[in-house]
Formats: sequence, C-alpha cells, structure tokens
Amino acid sequence: MNDLKLPFYVRLSLSLLTVVLLFIILRAAAGIFIPLLFALLVAIMLLPLNNFFETRLRLGRSASPLLCVTLAIAVMGIFLYFVSTQLAIFLQDIPALQVRLTGLFDTIQLWLSSKMKVSAGQQTEYIGKTLERVMEMIGSSASNLLLYVSGTLLLLVFVFLFTFFILYYRRLLMRFLLALFGERNGAQVQEVVMGTRNMINAYIVGLVVEMVLVGVFSCALLLLMNVHYPFLLGIMVAIFNVIPYVGFYSAMVITMLVTFANSNMNMALQAGGVLFALHLVDANVLFPRIMGRRMRVNPFVTIVAVIIGQYLWGVPGMFLSVPVAGTVNLVCESVGRFKVWSILMGSDEG
Repeated sequence: MNDLKLPFYVRLSLSLLTVVLLFIILRAAAGIFIPLLFALLVAIMLLPLNNFFETRLRLGRSASPLLCVTLAIAVMGIFLYFVSTQLAIFLQDIPALQVRLTGLFDTIQLWLSSKMKVSAGQQTEYIGKTLERVMEMIGSSASNLLLYVSGTLLLLVFVFLFTFFILYYRRLLMRFLLALFGERNGAQVQEVVMGTRNMINAYIVGLVVEMVLVGVFSCALLLLMNVHYPFLLGIMVAIFNVIPYVGFYSAMVITMLVTFANSNMNMALQAGGVLFALHLVDANVLFPRIMGRRMRVNPFVTIVAVIIGQYLWGVPGMFLSVPVAGTVNLVCESVGRFKVWSILMGSDEG
C-alpha cells in the first residue's frame, strides 16, 4: 500500500484543489488571519524586549508582555498624534484648495473652448454630471467613515490583544508545534521556527530603519522645496514605501497632485522628480545595504506575493505579503520535498 503512487494528473488536480481551498479559506477568514499575522509580527519584534524584562528585570511572565504591549501602544499613539496634527493643518486649508481647483477648472474650460471647440454649455453639463457622481461617492464614503474608523480601531485592539497572548503563551505554542510534527522532526521544527523568527525580526528592524530614513529625507527635501504639507506628504511616502515597488510610486503621484493643486505644474513635476531620485537612491543604495537578503525572496516572487496579498486581504495583505513569502520560502528550504519551490522563490542567481 505504501508503494502506491498516484498518476501525475491526479496529484496535480489534488494540488490545485488544495490551493483553491486554501485561497477560499484565507479570503473568507480574513478577519481572523489579518490580526493574527500582524500580532505575530509585532510579537516577534517585541520578543527581545520581553525577554529582557522577564529575565533581567524579573518582571514576571504576565507583566513583561503587558509592559511590551503598553510601550508599543504608546509609540503608535505618539506617531498617530503627530500624523493627526499634520492632517488637521491640511484640512484647515481645504477651502483654499477648493478656490485653487475652481480656478484650474476655469482655465481648463477656457482651453477646451478655444482648442477643442467644446462649448461651455457642454462642458458645464459634463462637469455637473461628473461632480454629481463624485459627490455621491463622497457621501457614501462619508457615511461609511465611522464604520472604517471603528473597524480599524477594533483591528488594532485585536492585534495588541493577540500580541500579548502570543508573548505570554510562546512556550506553549512551541510545545504544540513540536508535538504536532512529532519528536523525530523536533530539531527541524526548532530550526524553522528560529530561522523564521530571526528573518522576520531582521526584516522588521531593517524596514523600520529604511522607513525612518526615507521619511526624514522626503520631509527634508519637500520642506526645502517649499512644498505645502511637507511633513504629511513625507510621512505618507515613508509609509507607502513599505509596500514593495507600487507603494512609492502611488505616494509620488499623490504628492504631485497635492502640489499641483497648491502651486503649479512646474512645482508638481519638480516634487515628483525629487521623490523619484530619492527612490532610485533608496532602491540602489539604502535598501540593499539595510535589508540585504533578509527575506531571501526574488523580486518576481515579491511582486506576485504583493498581488496575491492585495487580492486576498486588500492593503493589509500587501503589507503582510513579503514576510509571509519569506516564511514560506524558509519552510520550503527546510522541508526536503518542497526544496524545489525554494529554488523558484530564492534570490540566488545561478
């Protein structure tokens, strides 16, 4: 019975069915997996600090993770307070932006009348219909704003709650993994767990360092250029830069649009050019030196992982895609029958 080997088409069908079922489960249970994965990343990042509190300061098994989570909440609160103050300044200037946009619409309308021979009445009718649809979208978004905010706050509550329990029950979780995969695979399980922890911890630290550097340089460059809202836009660039490849360009386009609405096209192009130059420095100097080969995943697999993450879980999935892909690659490297997939996912060229 052990020598029975299924035909290739049967094994392929079963593999595809497994992948489809896995995608369905991950997408249907996004409300569970997203906070769990974020909590796991935060717990891995806080683990050295938790061990310091528990072993050196002898704060106890409960007090140590509680203090770590409290400090993490405090740091996030300070960051959100700074962002909210910058956002408040932006909201105060919305009436001036409306005046500026009205002037731009008038200029475009005159250009269309003279160059494209489109009458003012036709333009007014088209713009009116467009604005009506936009206002409907804004109204729908505004009505759901409270739901979005409450959902985000609830997500943060569960993330920090799960973080506390992961830190508190980390030894129990390790014993569970060892029992699940059997004693004969104990050394391999410990190797995978330790490798995953070290890889993700190094990735998060490197990501935070890179995000801080990109944020500081972005804010400084935009401030020197006298761009409006330099700190808000610089922080946005740093946060969006966490999403590989697509995040920075999205932030650059938003910065150009905001700059264009406040000044002129020349200034908007200059802001975009400066941010693009910063991106080149980041991609060719900062990222290789800070991140190195921590995730050991090639760019092609990274882009595919980002697309899959966005399809499954939206923006949170894009943030989680890279560490998840790195973990999958590490598991494939450690498990014999999956090593062929690590060749495809790996970053080594040969």
